[in-house]
Amino acid sequence: MPQRLGRSFGWLWSAFAASTVGTWLGFGAFPLIAIQVLDAGPAAVSALAAAGLAAGALLALPLGPWVERQRKKPVMIATDVIRFAALLSIPVTFGFGLLTYTQLLAVSVLGAAANIAFTSASGAYLKSIVRPDQLLVANGRFESTTWTATAVGPTLGGAAVSLLGPVVTVIANAVGFLLSALGVGMIREREPRPARENRPRLRGADLLEGWRFILADRELRPLFVNTVTVNALIMAAEPLLAVLLLGDLGWAPWQYGLAFGLPCVGGFVGAQLAPRLAARHGRRRVLLASGVLRALWPVGLFFVLPGTAGVVLVIAVELALITCMGVFNPLFATERLERVPADRVGRVLVAWNVTGVGAIAVLTALWGVLAAATDVRVAIGVAGVLLLATPLSLPRTGPRTPVGEPAQSSLTAVR
Repeated sequence: MPQRLGRSFGWLWSAFAASTVGTWLGFGAFPLIAIQVLDAGPAAVSALAAAGLAAGALLALPLGPWVERQRKKPVMIATDVIRFAALLSIPVTFGFGLLTYTQLLAVSVLGAAANIAFTSASGAYLKSIVRPDQLLVANGRFESTTWTATAVGPTLGGAAVSLLGPVVTVIANAVGFLLSALGVGMIREREPRPARENRPRLRGADLLEGWRFILADRELRPLFVNTVTVNALIMAAEPLLAVLLLGDLGWAPWQYGLAFGLPCVGGFVGAQLAPRLAARHGRRRVLLASGVLRALWPVGLFFVLPGTAGVVLVIAVELALITCMGVFNPLFATERLERVPADRVGRVLVAWNVTGVGAIAVLTALWGVLAAATDVRVAIGVAGVLLLATPLSLPRTGPRTPVGEPAQSSLTAVR
């Protein structure tokens, strides 16, 4: 029987589902609008993605210490409303013939910064509304929702784009954030105001506090290096894989959608299995095993072929990869939340997310240069080979008392 996590979590989960589904319905809308509406070239389209992420990450830097000093629920609602308004401005200006590339870039930057702030606030809020022993189940449900939306959203969004144009999926994305804000607003559990007594004013050094905490913790430090590196290498190869499959190998769009939509079922299954595997084999053992296994598969994409054999190979590789990620991600998210004291969650998550987003932006640009200098398939292979080395950065020792916490179990420290 599914574990009940309470009404507050139910509303938070519903809000997460609404925004996630909206995001995946609108997946790829910005490049399509840039190409089809604004006649942007490949360099401008790539810059839209990379610059939006990088600038958004820089804009989010001061948000970590600020989020910690605020009630988290209003922060989540505000960032949802900001994303809703920013996205809705696109169809409005499009309707009046005033849409520009600069506006797309500004919306991308605002969206990236607001997403980091929301993720940081929601992580701290989750820790306050569920018991410590429920964190893994809660993170597993978020992970299952993510992969379900990833499997279904782009397919439905692609059909909507074909019928109604790319701007309609931006509206769907905006509505998702509005529904998310309404869902968070339905949470009636009173949130205590963070203590402000004897707190010094924010200083420039506070911006680095999240990184200092991560690097001082012998468990978080290797997880930080590993997750940032793995995610950046996987995402850096994604645009090149689209070029290889759709361009060089002549795949049909439906084959491409099938090859990357169907394996998302593995993410749902993995997230459902994570709590059971952890209960049977131990959370640390499953975390490390899934962390190693998720790095082994992407190198197989170097060998993709034209035709049915190539589709089957990509489906098999992506299914194995995503299933391992579905197991690893909720275990990792739970480990991170348990090791960070409640009064530092905001800074740590902002630092983590800013680094991750920045690394993706930088490696995506570098891998584009590498592909231009060598070959698309070679660049994909290099990313796969480098991923094989990432398990070396996973933590080797058992967990110790989290930095800044009393010497007690991490499960009871936040009660």
